Amino acid sequence: MARLRITWVKSDIGYPRDQRRTLKSLGLHRLNQVVEHEDTASILGMLSKVNHLIKFEAIKNGTE
Repeated sequence: MARLRITWVKSDIGYPRDQRRTLKSLGLHRLNQVVEHEDTASILGMLSKVNHLIKFEAIKNGTE
């Protein structure tokens, strides 16, 4: 299964509380922080909610 590399690139100041909580649930705590998650429907839904605050890219596993 593919993985996603997510980078927080824009501050959440001035955005609704639910978007700030979505960033926290993705594991992002600081600006320019990078996390990796599995490519699942729930993660993709969270990414679409905050896509104006983040950048993400698909990365391949080394075993494929």
